[in-house]
This record gives sequence, C-alpha cells and structure tokens, in this order.
Amino acid sequence: AQVEMVSGGGSAQAGGSLRLSCKASGPSYASYCLAWFRQTPGKEREGVAALTTMGGNRFYADSVKGRFTISHDNAKNMLSLEINSLTADDSALYYCAGSKPARSICPLTADSYDYWSQGTQVSVSS
Repeated sequence: AQVEMVSGGGSAQAGGSLRLSCKASGPSYASYCLAWFRQTPGKEREGVAALTTMGGNRFYADSVKGRFTISHDNAKNMLSLEINSLTADDSALYYCAGSKPARSICPLTADSYDYWSQGTQVSVSS
C-alpha cells in the first residue's frame, strides 16, 4: 500500500506523548503490512512497529514494547503510532511504510517494504 504522512511529529518533553498519523492506500481485499520506522543521522533505518491490515497482527521492536502502540483504522485506512513516555532516544526522523499485498508476517526490516512516506521529525527534550 502506498503511504503518505499526514500529521504528527514535532517537539515534546521527555515523559510526554506524541501521535503520528499516516494515510495508506491499497486494495481492501488483500492483507498487507504497514509499519513505522525511524532514523537518526549516521544510523540505519530502524523498524519500531508494524501490523497486518487483516487479522490485526502487531509486531514491535523490543526497544519500544510497552511504550509504542501501532493501530490502523480500516474504514479510513489511516495508520497511527502512539508514543508514550518519550525519551531523548526517541528523537529521530519517523517514516511510515507499506508493503505489497498478501502479507501475514511483517518484518521490521526496511527491505520488506515497497512504499515510503516522507519523514517527520520527532525531537524530545529533557
């Protein structure tokens, strides 16, 4: 599914929360993966959360479990990422990504995704 960043990002205090949203477009009759990645200068793009559009299987990186929640509004085809208990380590450029159809497992690796949004900056200050 193709994806487009809609809202979110910005600056926040450590301990606070942010919500990122992304609009997806893809066939409603097939399951595909939608995911969130983040990247800091000099580092590889890191997958933090993903889900299947059918079945609602969710996958999280160990580093964000319990603080990040990925969700998908099927009716609006909107993907969201809720980030709680922000830390300075969450500061990064965040991207949403979509795969081609017929997926039931969503790896958190960049090469598993075919479509990417523009990035949105999240900056956390202590």
